[in-house]
Amino acid sequence: MYMILFILILSALAHSGCTSEPYQAPGTKRMAQRLAQLVDGINPEENIYLSAHRVAWLRKRPPAKSAVLKLSQQIELAKELLQAGESAAAADLFQTVRGQAGANRLRTRPSLEEMLALSYLRLGEQKNCLDNHNLASCLLPIEAAGVHKDQAGSRSAIHFYSEVLRKSPFDLTSRWLLNIAYMTLGEYPHKVPEQWLIPPAAFAADYEIGRFTDRAPDLGLDALGLAGGSIMEDFDNDGLQDIIASSWGLSDPLRYFHNQGDGRFAEYTSKAGLTGIVGGLNVNQADYDNDGFVDVLVLRGGWFGADGLHPNSLLRNQGDGTFADITEESGLLSLHPTQTAAWADYDNDGHLDLFIGNESSPQQNHPCELFRNNGDGTFTDIAAATGLDVIGFIKGVAWGDIDNDRLPDLYISRLGEANLLFHNDGPGPNGQWHFTDITQHAGVSQPVFSFPVWFWDYDNDGWLDLFVSGYKADAGDVAADYLGIPHKGEPPRLYRNLGDGTFSNLATQTRSNKVLYTMGCNYGDLDNDGWLDFYAGTGDPDYRSLMPNRMFRNNGGDFFEDVTASGGVGHLQKGHGVAFGDLDNDGDQDIYAVIGGAYSGDVFTNVLFENPGHGNHWLTLQLRGVQSNRAGFGARIEVITQTATTRRIIHSQTGSGASFGASTLQQEIGLGNAEAIEELVIRWPSGVVQNFTNVAMDQKYIVEEDAADLRLADMRKISLRRSKEKIHPH
Repeated sequence: MYMILFILILSALAHSGCTSEPYQAPGTKRMAQRLAQLVDGINPEENIYLSAHRVAWLRKRPPAKSAVLKLSQQIELAKELLQAGESAAAADLFQTVRGQAGANRLRTRPSLEEMLALSYLRLGEQKNCLDNHNLASCLLPIEAAGVHKDQAGSRSAIHFYSEVLRKSPFDLTSRWLLNIAYMTLGEYPHKVPEQWLIPPAAFAADYEIGRFTDRAPDLGLDALGLAGGSIMEDFDNDGLQDIIASSWGLSDPLRYFHNQGDGRFAEYTSKAGLTGIVGGLNVNQADYDNDGFVDVLVLRGGWFGADGLHPNSLLRNQGDGTFADITEESGLLSLHPTQTAAWADYDNDGHLDLFIGNESSPQQNHPCELFRNNGDGTFTDIAAATGLDVIGFIKGVAWGDIDNDRLPDLYISRLGEANLLFHNDGPGPNGQWHFTDITQHAGVSQPVFSFPVWFWDYDNDGWLDLFVSGYKADAGDVAADYLGIPHKGEPPRLYRNLGDGTFSNLATQTRSNKVLYTMGCNYGDLDNDGWLDFYAGTGDPDYRSLMPNRMFRNNGGDFFEDVTASGGVGHLQKGHGVAFGDLDNDGDQDIYAVIGGAYSGDVFTNVLFENPGHGNHWLTLQLRGVQSNRAGFGARIEVITQTATTRRIIHSQTGSGASFGASTLQQEIGLGNAEAIEELVIRWPSGVVQNFTNVAMDQKYIVEEDAADLRLADMRKISLRRSKEKIHPH
């Protein structure tokens, strides 16, 4: 008996972190072993993104016999060196090949001059924006503080881009990158040759929204990595938003940053038992087991094709500061390439279900999965039975109740073919749930080349609208769009819900039809005026995709204003997971974004843009379901406000936002110039409707589904620690 008691005490001590090694759940250890084996199984011949491994593989190949083939091998190696982050070595090798190519009449596409220019441009970024990073680094338009100290890279890039443009004066990609190179030297616009100048007016903001300063370096949130996902959420229920960020490198750790409440963040990755949980192009969160602690889903294998048969991870928040990987025991363990999934209670039984969009290819089919939550900690895949075992290269999925019948419907964004909208029909005569494809009737199949997607009520009319961003462009198309000339880029679609089961694309009328080339994204009310704005992370793996991430302000539901320049958020590096949330409890939403590319050398630091504030009123709500799921996913919120002259209804829905990046689940609602809240209405997925009056503005409330009154929550305002401008080497 004493021996059993002794063992229990040792177990409790280990779990509490009193031993030398941090606690780690058995399932987490097993998953860490699986993920480590993926690294051992890397195939550099097939996986084009693992450039560091491909460099080693290419160097082992026997040299070709002919001079032309030898040069081709060197060009291939130089490209991989560049993509592996060895920019100087790549430039040297491209120079060597260029000296030999003329004699052999070898031509390449892109030209060797373009590759040299790109190598030197990237070298300049590494030596300045990474090695000597400051808060103005890589923000378009580049200001004085962001000018490169080491100018050799950009000067060489200008030389070679000028050569390219003399031969091909209509090459808009090279023209765009030439202008950026001049910006990095502080010589834009006055030294840019007139015929190649992109005028400053092209970058001017439509509205002065105020400067969103990057606080990530001061707070230790400037994690260095590749493409990945982000979550802003209060994981320990202390009233403060924490950060989780992933990086898709096979050995890159999932990182958990805990908000200390004094303007500082501490990395809790190891302490939380997450050591070995690596990779993941996207992450999101949900309280799947209704225990009051928000859990985490990590998605893996996206873009890797046949090499992407990776497991996802469901990390259960154990409520004591640790997470446990329960993927296997929950029934979610499967091996498909993916980077997109969304939670919803599709059958309104009070338990959150999970849809995962997988990436099929001509070589392999990977049907989508709909995992029904069994309510006992396990899930069952019922995609085939419900008609949702969709095949396609899925890049974004989103749930939204398009007809206000309390049943969430599903939109699927597919790259290279028509997108799909499925109506939730509810249970049939046999009790089996079913979804019907209503894409054609609804008119929402475009764009064919699409990526992220989200449902939102951008015009506050009580009907969920749909934003689907395009994903087919290059830097030249972005330049053409800024210049107002024709381009081949795929613009987004903004589908307005007409309330009759159909939608109308109003992207042109709302001025949101820009060439955004969006990957990460999210939306929220950045100026608390009661109208939803959005921030788009842009780019693709190509190093030439130096295009600004962009912010758009919603002007009264009529049109969107580009506020990228005035907000100071036009980061040129590739933008992935974007999360909105009030990180400092001051009533406005800040933005955390993962910055970094796909190739193993395309690393950059993440950013946290602090909201400067706009003087408008706000309301923060934390929903707690009883009959409905605990976090209130799918709940519809109406805030009825009064001003001196008007009565207004502001609409919101509970969830984490768009399909690439996860905003906080607490609802942060801007009220504009309201003088009072007349009524607050909560429509729960269960059918419960609550009406509250005497609600104060500029407060946070806990809303319990079975309570007659709101409960005022403590909202401890913190000051994000600031220091004098300094260099942050990485």
